[in-house]
Amino acid sequence: MASTLFSKDPFPSGARVACRIEYDGNAYNGWQSQPVGHNSTTVQDVLETALAQIAQQPIRVHCAGRTDSGVHGHCQIIHFDQPVERSARAWTIGVNTSLPTDVRVHWAQVVQASFHARFSATARRYRYLIANTAIRPALLHRYAAWHRRPLDAAAMHHAAQCLVGNQDFSAFRAASCQSSSPVRDVHHVAVTRHADLVVIDIQANAFLHHMVRNLAGSLMAIGDGRRDAAWLVQLLAARDRTLAADTAPACGLYLVDVLYPSAYELPPTPAGPALLHGLSSL
Repeated sequence: MASTLFSKDPFPSGARVACRIEYDGNAYNGWQSQPVGHNSTTVQDVLETALAQIAQQPIRVHCAGRTDSGVHGHCQIIHFDQPVERSARAWTIGVNTSLPTDVRVHWAQVVQASFHARFSATARRYRYLIANTAIRPALLHRYAAWHRRPLDAAAMHHAAQCLVGNQDFSAFRAASCQSSSPVRDVHHVAVTRHADLVVIDIQANAFLHHMVRNLAGSLMAIGDGRRDAAWLVQLLAARDRTLAADTAPACGLYLVDVLYPSAYELPPTPAGPALLHGLSSL
């Protein structure tokens, strides 16, 4: 696999190229480039700048899902149409030499012209990490949300099962959400505890703006006993964002995978750092 992913053989000019991008979102104002005049840097900005260094001309990329300020990406998929002949090695190792250390390209390959990083995706998977400790942890303060009160992960998991299915998620939609429909199809959701870390794992066909963070906030209210499982069912039915809990912090959210039809033959996504699976004790 490595020899293919880092091959020096050039891709043909005009080929559509897909890449997997990993990033620490703390230093960036989200994924998407902002209009001229905004004094902020995004992941897309630094990536396109590095790609342009290799192509020696501007390149515009399209992504699977736009993440907010402070949100991390373990598996962000992008595509672009390369204007010149360049190799997989150039689009990975070459681009990485021009990127800051908190953004990395892990692979690049030619895909069918019909491939689109956003519209070809069949599902996105996120994980939300919560440090459930009496004192805020120093080492994880930028990589996990913190909740002081003890959380019952089993109660959170049980309550979360009402989220599965094709439903209206208006109760967990940000006021700024621009989606034309509040309906999303949640494939599965699980809440597990690993020592002092509580992990929410959720997959859906797509997500509304702030949907996972809003769900996490309400699940924590159930986990610490302020609310019961029936409350989450009521929130879904009411479709009123003002009735749900506060939005959970961005630092705990990770885009961990994007799923595509097997016909596109994209490399499998690795499991990632142990932290994402709750295997580390705090």
